[in-house]
Amino acid sequence: INYAQYIMHIGQRDIAWIRISKKAVEKGFTLKHIGTILHAKFHQDFGSILDKVQVTLYTNPEDVEKFVEKARAEYKKRDERVEKMTDEDVDIFYSCTLCQSFAPNHVCVISPERTGLCGAYNWLDCKASHKINPTGPNQPVEKGEVLDELRGEFKGVNEFVFKASRQAVERVCMYSIVHYPMTTCGCCECIAAVLPNCNGIMTVHRDYTGDTPCGMKFTTLAGMMGGGQQSPGFLGHSKFNITQKKFLRGDGGILRLVWMPKSLKEEIRERFEQRAKEVGVPDLLDRIADETVGTDEATVLEFLKKKDHPALKMPPIMG
Repeated sequence: INYAQYIMHIGQRDIAWIRISKKAVEKGFTLKHIGTILHAKFHQDFGSILDKVQVTLYTNPEDVEKFVEKARAEYKKRDERVEKMTDEDVDIFYSCTLCQSFAPNHVCVISPERTGLCGAYNWLDCKASHKINPTGPNQPVEKGEVLDELRGEFKGVNEFVFKASRQAVERVCMYSIVHYPMTTCGCCECIAAVLPNCNGIMTVHRDYTGDTPCGMKFTTLAGMMGGGQQSPGFLGHSKFNITQKKFLRGDGGILRLVWMPKSLKEEIRERFEQRAKEVGVPDLLDRIADETVGTDEATVLEFLKKKDHPALKMPPIMG
């Protein structure tokens, strides 16, 4: 969709946003053209595995909801395919540069335990994509020498990102928000931010439109860091990534999470509680504040003290 002039598409799966400017409408753009573009791109990108394409656009909310439920079931199956894989199992990660049309310096590096920040691509998806389109946006990235195992820094990843980001990003730690975090394009499902006074990390998803303890709403955060610049203390990530074992490992993992919207907590509750048991704090999710507790850092801190949140006993996050 981004190939069309005056049209912008961000986000993936069932949280995509398509912005159509007044100039596009003035030049005759209609909803039918969305289908025309998709039809052409399917043939261009996947011509080796398909012959015919039909695109149907649904606008009736009831019809849309039915398809969304079917799609979410498929998303779940795709995510579960990489559930038992680890980054140590493979020598090759994959890149994704689909979003460089509006974030030219951004390079997403996808591993079995670090799904794409948009939530739409996991390691197996990228592997399949590369086989279908060897010159496409999903290229193999050799891990190379392990420079920092805890934070997830690899020599091969650094070399690839440096080149693919047009020499804008020299180092990337795949499991850290503080030390050389991965860049963000603006399509991310969630954005995490360090809350220094709470010695922890908050995260907010795209669907939540309210205030957050870091002082910025999701849209402001996305606008600030979504252009592909490296922003220590901030990190774009997928919802699924929250419950992957390498999430924020270099900074203390999920034990650092101190605030997230209530709707996100409920959405990931089952998987999160399983991870919480694995790290020894089975009731961790209930110790994490949400907007019903407060949206300022001072109020959140009082809640954390009351709940004896483990982040308060961890080493300084900015140390």
